[in-house]
Amino acid sequence: MNKVLTCSVMGAKESYDIEIIHDALRNQAEYLSTLALRFAIIADDTVAELYGKPLINAFSNSGLEIHLFTFSAGEQYKTRETKELLENQLFEKGLGRDTCIIALGGGVTTDLAGYLAATYCRGLPLVMIPTSLLGMVDASIGGKTGVNVPYGKNLLGCIYQPKKVIIDTSTLQSLPQNELSNGVVEMIKHGLIADKNLFEYLESHCHLLLGLDSEALEMSIFESCRIKKEIVEEDERENGKRRLLNFGHTIGHALERLSQYSLAHGEAVAIGILAESHLAMQLGFLSMDDLARIRKIFMDYKLPLQFPSQFSIESILDAMALDKKSLRGLPRFVIIDAIGSCQSYGSNFCTHVEEALIRNALSEYKG
Repeated sequence: MNKVLTCSVMGAKESYDIEIIHDALRNQAEYLSTLALRFAIIADDTVAELYGKPLINAFSNSGLEIHLFTFSAGEQYKTRETKELLENQLFEKGLGRDTCIIALGGGVTTDLAGYLAATYCRGLPLVMIPTSLLGMVDASIGGKTGVNVPYGKNLLGCIYQPKKVIIDTSTLQSLPQNELSNGVVEMIKHGLIADKNLFEYLESHCHLLLGLDSEALEMSIFESCRIKKEIVEEDERENGKRRLLNFGHTIGHALERLSQYSLAHGEAVAIGILAESHLAMQLGFLSMDDLARIRKIFMDYKLPLQFPSQFSIESILDAMALDKKSLRGLPRFVIIDAIGSCQSYGSNFCTHVEEALIRNALSEYKG
């Protein structure tokens, strides 16, 4: 399979391609040589061993100058301190504006390396090569970059679009089962907010996706990337419709932060989607049958349905205060009215919900 989507953000001077191809890493040197004279691969220490060194070998054969910079794997290392450490290493190598940043890895790496590319020497060309399903269908597309701070997730960062996104589906063969499920959550989210057909495909092909069937994965990845890029094209800066992509994340990000990121992103968002779907049902929009289908699909993909009992509802409410959609410290939520459809609330695409309803929804999913 070799499919290409082109992301053309409204008002942007340039568009960029999202290329989905099997076994692509070894064939990128010729394209990348058109972007810069020197290259800096940013990867966590796990991905560096799996894919960083083979990519360097491909570059070495082409005569291009390339350097590999690594950091410790894990969401807890997506910080200002890690970004500064990497920046200092680039400075020590004498790398300047003739350098292209290659973000090689999952969502942590694409967020962190993207933010670095946006600010280093006031902006360097950036290429995303996601190696996790979560990175492929979510983090690498749309230009969101950033780091976590003690007050919340992704609260420092910027919008910075890459020159290209290269999705090599062969890297998924090394992905642990839990990481695969984490990525599936974002695909389920895309189906819930925008495409009933994608949701139903994920429902009926669970065994194939968990079994790493290449055809099922490539089809799901393509459709999920299409949905995200179409939303981003319409609203790059998250002033309206792009807020739909935060469905499940208002509660999910709060749970991640409270767990100090021991709860994986996909697991936290799955619980967030369930609780926020429960809100939609309480508000009279989502049917109980649809809520049951959402619950079942997460069960089928072996995802948690409850958050840890030690998290109080009060602490979750406090953690949501700094959510990106909040106004005056009060969280707002994306509300689905059916599988594949959301309430628009004018052009806001999110709304405040009575605290009593939020508490009730959270209590349904407390362990």
